[in-house]
Amino acid sequence: MAGDIGMAGKVALLLWAQTLGLAGAQTTQLLVEPPWRPAVLWDRVTLTCQGSGATTWYKDGKRWGQKGPDHITVTEKGTYTCDRPDTGLSPPVKVSNDWLVLQVPVRALLEGDTVTLRCRGWQNHTVTSVSFYREGTELRGLPDGTELSLSPLQLNHSGRYSCKGWVESWAWKESAPVTVTVHELFSVPVLVLEGPPEITEGSPLTLSCRSTPSPLRPPAPLLYLFYQDGRVLGGPQGSPQLLLPAVGVSHSGNYSCEAQSQGGTVRKSSARLRVTVTVHMPVANATITPGPLAHQVHTGDNVTLRCSVQVGSAPVTFTWLHNGHEVARGPLLELRDIDVGHSGTYQCVATNQLGQDGHRVFRAFSPELALEVTPGSPWVTGGVTQVAAGVSGALLFLLLLVGAIVAWHRWHRVGGAPPDPPAPPEEGEVLYTHVVVTKRAEASPGATTLQDPQVTYAELRGHQGRSQEPGDIYGNVL
Repeated sequence: MAGDIGMAGKVALLLWAQTLGLAGAQTTQLLVEPPWRPAVLWDRVTLTCQGSGATTWYKDGKRWGQKGPDHITVTEKGTYTCDRPDTGLSPPVKVSNDWLVLQVPVRALLEGDTVTLRCRGWQNHTVTSVSFYREGTELRGLPDGTELSLSPLQLNHSGRYSCKGWVESWAWKESAPVTVTVHELFSVPVLVLEGPPEITEGSPLTLSCRSTPSPLRPPAPLLYLFYQDGRVLGGPQGSPQLLLPAVGVSHSGNYSCEAQSQGGTVRKSSARLRVTVTVHMPVANATITPGPLAHQVHTGDNVTLRCSVQVGSAPVTFTWLHNGHEVARGPLLELRDIDVGHSGTYQCVATNQLGQDGHRVFRAFSPELALEVTPGSPWVTGGVTQVAAGVSGALLFLLLLVGAIVAWHRWHRVGGAPPDPPAPPEEGEVLYTHVVVTKRAEASPGATTLQDPQVTYAELRGHQGRSQEPGDIYGNVL
C-alpha cells in the first residue's frame, strides 16, 4: 500500500487542497497524485495524508487498513478519507472505475486561467463522437476531441459538467457530472476618496482603487486605470492610487476605476464616485458710506451701503435684505432722504454659480449691519407733544376768556341799566371772538413725525368796527 511521491506531485496535491479553501488551516489534508478529480483506478493513484499524529484511513466511511502509513497506493475504487488525531478528518477523495469519466484538474481554478477537462474511457479505451454538457445542456460549436478547453476562465464558467461518447468496442456511455468552481482572481474594486470629503479649488485629490486578491494563490500585480465621466484620467499604472496635486472646478464629475490582470484577461470596474470641487467659501462684506461712524444717521440724510466678496469669481450676484426681507439687488444700496422707516438691520447675500452642471457654487452672507435713523431736529422727537400742549393751552385760555365775557355781561345786567338791544351788526363786524389753532408738518417721505408745528390766532373785533390788538384781551399766543 505504500509508495513514494515526487516533489512535483506533492506540489500539485497541495494546490488541490487549496481548492477546498483549506490552505493555511490546521486541518488534515488528503492529497492525490496524479492531480485529477475524480481519480481513476487505472492511473495507479497515490493518496497522501497530511496532518499531525498517526494516520487512520477510511474507505466509503469505514475504517480501512492499519494506522501508520502517511501515503497509500489505491487498488480499489471508492471514496477515501484519512484522520489525524490532532487535525481531524480530511476531505474525501473519489477514485472511479467507470466506463467513461470526465476529469478536472485538482488545482484552484481562478478567473483568467486556462483549464482543460478531459473525457476518458475505461482503461484508456478510445472514445469517439464526444459531446460535452453543462448543467445538462450540450455545448455546441466545439471542435471534435476528448478535451474541453475553457479559456480564459470566467465566473460564469462555474457549474456541473459531463461528457458523452462512444467507448471503443462497448457502447454509448455518459460520465457522472463533475463540478467546476471558478474563484475570483481579485474582488470588484471600490473607489475611495482619501482625505476630507469636501474638495475645494487648489487642494489635492487622492483616489484609491481598492481590491482584494484571491487567498488561493499568491497575489499577482494588477494594473489600474482611472476614469472621469467615462474618459481615461490616469493609468494603466501599477499603483492603486491616483493623486491630483491641485484640482479645479473642471475636476468635478463622476469617477471610477478599473483593475485588470497582467495581459488584461480579467477586468473589473468599480461603481461611480461623485466628486464635487467647490470654490473657497467667500466672505461677504457690507459697508456703509459715509464712514463707519455713520451707523446712526439723521432723517433726510443720504446713505449708501456697499457689498463685496473677498474670494470668488464673476459673475457674483448681490441681494440686499432689510430685516430679513429682500429689498434690492446689486453691490450698492442707496437710501435717499431716509426716515425712521429705514431703521433696522441690513445684510447682503453674495451668490455665484458657474458651469452648466452647477458645480461651482457659493452663497455667502455678510454680517448684519444695524442702521439707526434719529430725528434731525428737536421738533421731530417732541413735535407731537408740543403741538398737543399748545392746543391744550389755547383751549384753556379760550374757556377763560369766554367765562370772563359772560361774567361781564351778567354784571352789567345786575348792576346797571338794562342794556340796549344790540344794534344790527355792521358789515365786516363779528359778534364773537375765536382763536384758531393749526399745525403744519412737512414730513419727509415715509416719516411719521410732525415738523415745525405752529399756533395762529384771530383778531377780536368790537361792535363799533374798531380793531383791538390781541394783547388788549389775552396777550400773544405763540
